[in-house]
Amino acid sequence: MPKPLILITNDDGITAPGLRTLVTYMSAIGDVVVVAPDSPQSGMGHAITLDSTLYSKRMKINPLSDLHEEYSCSGTPADCIKMALQEILTRKPDICVSGINHGSNSSINVLYSGTMSAAIEAGIEGVPAIGFSLCDYSWEADFTAAEDFVKTIVTEAITNGIPKGVVLNVNIPKLSKEEIKGIKICRQAKANWKEKFDKRTNPMGKDYYWLTGEFELLDKGEDTDEWALANGYISVVPTQFDLTAHHAIANINNWNLNE
Repeated sequence: MPKPLILITNDDGITAPGLRTLVTYMSAIGDVVVVAPDSPQSGMGHAITLDSTLYSKRMKINPLSDLHEEYSCSGTPADCIKMALQEILTRKPDICVSGINHGSNSSINVLYSGTMSAAIEAGIEGVPAIGFSLCDYSWEADFTAAEDFVKTIVTEAITNGIPKGVVLNVNIPKLSKEEIKGIKICRQAKANWKEKFDKRTNPMGKDYYWLTGEFELLDKGEDTDEWALANGYISVVPTQFDLTAHHAIANINNWNLNE
């Protein structure tokens, strides 16, 4: 049987340690093609490029690049998936794996995440997809504890399939392998960011702003991604890109909208 074709992308950029680590892990499972941003794109969400040109070029990041194909893209993570599926790959990948992100994409963070938006874009195109994130924002983050878990999740997803219309959001706690208790299938915790802008003035007298804020967990449930991470588990949240609030349809149908 031919090896599975694995498309890899991220939002931290093609040279990010998390992506380089993921390439190594996935090369043990299948044939790898990397299409990733040429510069960091964190927090881009599902943005796509509409009003400027896109560029892509074949890359050779290290000597092991001879074992797989790598391309940089000047656009967003979602652009990378579109470019890969429409222009670069000659066949549909068996799975798309995005990450490993430097930092958490649990709870409400999934809405802002370029890592997850790349995976969601693949899911929209009918490609099974998983976004991986490590809860460590450091560029020197240690991903070694995640290796066996990442390989297991991807292998199981390839073997069993991911339900149609669903993308997996996987977050890994910043722990040693021995400290990680296992993997939990979770729901997304209810939370938000209490944000504010730090107003400053530059040397020319012009005001500018830095966005700051604090994460506010509003959910005490023990079946959430935040609970799992806080208690030493890897969280896996099946995430759907159909944003319809089906439970609200009957209520809104009672409005007098057509009178």
